[in-house]
Amino acid sequence: MAGAMLVAMGLLRAGRLLKYFPHTLVVGFTSGIALIILTTQVKELLGLRMDELPSGAVEQWAAYAGHFHTMNPWALGLAVLAVLLIVFLPRVTLTIPGPLAAILVCTALAWWLHLPVDTIASRFGAIPRTLPAPHVPHLDLVTLRELLQPAVAIALLGAIESLLSAVVADGMIGGRHRSDMELIAQGGGNMLSAVFGGIPATGAIARTATNVKNGGRTPVAGLVHALVLLIIMLAAAPLAGRIPLACLAGILVVVAYNMSEWRIFASALKGHRYDATVLLVTFFITVVFDLVLAIEVGMVLAAFLFMKRMSDITELKPALTEGPEAEEGEVKVPPGVRLFDVSGPLFFGAAQKFQDVLTEINDREQVVIIRLRHVPMIDATGMHRIGHIVHQLERQHKRVFLTDVRPSVAQEIRQEPWFREQLLVADAQEALKQSQA
Repeated sequence: MAGAMLVAMGLLRAGRLLKYFPHTLVVGFTSGIALIILTTQVKELLGLRMDELPSGAVEQWAAYAGHFHTMNPWALGLAVLAVLLIVFLPRVTLTIPGPLAAILVCTALAWWLHLPVDTIASRFGAIPRTLPAPHVPHLDLVTLRELLQPAVAIALLGAIESLLSAVVADGMIGGRHRSDMELIAQGGGNMLSAVFGGIPATGAIARTATNVKNGGRTPVAGLVHALVLLIIMLAAAPLAGRIPLACLAGILVVVAYNMSEWRIFASALKGHRYDATVLLVTFFITVVFDLVLAIEVGMVLAAFLFMKRMSDITELKPALTEGPEAEEGEVKVPPGVRLFDVSGPLFFGAAQKFQDVLTEINDREQVVIIRLRHVPMIDATGMHRIGHIVHQLERQHKRVFLTDVRPSVAQEIRQEPWFREQLLVADAQEALKQSQA
């Protein structure tokens, strides 16, 4: 189901929508996932003896505290060794990837010294050495309804993680990925994986960066990666079963650290309070509640805060036509005329400010010029507010002119039922001439 959703997203060209995700939301989301990855690996990292692991991050940490006395020093030692190899081996040589060296060394030590640690085989049984037979799972309406929300979550996570990975790779190699094709390919791969009993997969930032650092530049690198894993499964399954889980936990700890982007996280906290709010809320909901909920709340919150910032920069004020602050070449306004300057987007969040026009005008002023030269867009609420102001002023027998209107905005105004051609004038000077005619 998630794969089909990814394919649909690609066909609908939804890949380009990633650019509308605020950076602080993405950082909070990925940092939250990093903490979740770290949290889920503490059990294997410390070799704790626990029957079941709770589902929530808070509950998991509470369970770890209650079972800390069961810690296995050998497991912790292997995990630390894996982390050290991944961190320091690249400073010595780039020939062998750090994670591969960590797996080889830790597996050899655990096998040679007969260390009392859990391995893949001891925990999960032997790794199968053949591909499962293809099987299309049976689905009915009840099952589809139950799986819809998890499928949406997987599809969103897969899309975001894959496209973020592609963006990271673009920055590292100076390329440009095809986001929609990425989604279609990821969706097709996941649908085929499900037929063989596989689990959902996405492009991963950690693996992508490792691939690029080791010379990968084209999709062939991904094909080789998959082929090597297949060879390991078919030819080296017994050896792979000896890999200590603590070693894999150590590798995932490094992955979580690289994903956390803690420097960017800390930098964003020092920025605008709205950005910091989106970051912290998204991070908190990701860790404590749900990944999909985090994206939904983060996007809605970011949208509201963006509208608040846009409304804050929208201004309506009397134009300065005299004095040292007046612009060079500014029109001279005679008595009985009022000139207003409007700047910023005139949308529903800021349209109420337009009501100030009525309170600023006295009975002696019979001509009102509203200059819209710094208004890039007007939405339906803004249009309604302008029409209301025009109607109220004309009821008071005042002449109203809208001047310096951008072509795109003028086109929208002309479609309004209250519009008359004499309202739109090229500039304030022309409005003054017409008012005196």
